[in-house]
Amino acid sequence: MNQPHDPLKALGYHSVIRLPVQWGDQDAFGHVNNTVSIRWFESSRIAYFEHSGINPLLAAAGLGPILAAVRCDYRRQVRYPDTSWIGAKITKLGNTSLTMAHAVWSERQDAVSAEGDSVIVMFDYAANAPRSIPDDVRAAIRAFEQGAV
Repeated sequence: MNQPHDPLKALGYHSVIRLPVQWGDQDAFGHVNNTVSIRWFESSRIAYFEHSGINPLLAAAGLGPILAAVRCDYRRQVRYPDTSWIGAKITKLGNTSLTMAHAVWSERQDAVSAEGDSVIVMFDYAANAPRSIPDDVRAAIRAFEQGAV
């Protein structure tokens, strides 16, 4: 039997997390509120930075990520009880920014319930300015993404 996250792995998501839907995630319309998917994207983004090993590299360079943009396309309503599997992968490396794709898989529906992307800028918080993505961070991302970026 396939694991619920297998479809996300098949779509190239090397970082996948599992989050149970909470009763309080629902709104007055009885489905998970749209803001929750954005929070799930955030959780998957943080997990990606941990899973790929780039957090210590960024810390050594005195940099951190800052969110510049986020977009979400809602495909299906999600209701409690359910479990969501959220995948993250980097699809583009720019000079100072990267684009990360996200997908939310509903275990109960056995389908993608939301997908979108985030633009993340490498930021020097002390100087309050964007910085180039360091070469070792690029190398770690490429290794984690198995050369897909």
